[in-house]
Amino acid sequence: MDHSIISLLSIILLILGILGTFLPVLPGLVLSLSGLLIYKYGTDANLSVLYIWAFVILTLASVVLSYVIPAKTNKKYGGTNWGSIGSVIGTIVGLFLPIPLGFLVGMFAGVFIGELLHDSKDMNKALKSTKGAFIGFIYGTGFSLVVGIAMLMVVVLDIFKII
Repeated sequence: MDHSIISLLSIILLILGILGTFLPVLPGLVLSLSGLLIYKYGTDANLSVLYIWAFVILTLASVVLSYVIPAKTNKKYGGTNWGSIGSVIGTIVGLFLPIPLGFLVGMFAGVFIGELLHDSKDMNKALKSTKGAFIGFIYGTGFSLVVGIAMLMVVVLDIFKII
């Protein structure tokens, strides 16, 4: 296959991966890593294997952190397991809502409702827990976004022989 077609396919996968860092219907950094691997091994790229290993480790770290960070920030802001369970259920339900970013709305609503189910008298605690979930989402998404953009930049810079 022509190297330019492989490079284009790689860039498309990298961009889809970046979109997937905040759109749950796409597998995020897994797509980006696939694009990076296709570029490295499908072209005559002079890309160091060190980049590949670094991005594999960062992708694995992102997967772990995407679960750990929201849970930790939720707990830090007074959340309970009820909020965490509500978050998962809300995200799944939100995927089917006919609104933009329904998964995100569902996640936050799930945290809030879960916390209210745990303690219906403490709305302030439910709001704080929802704030914690939001902050966790921003941290996790931000980390993944930075890693995805870094992968794209490495490929683009290699294509133009800048690195």
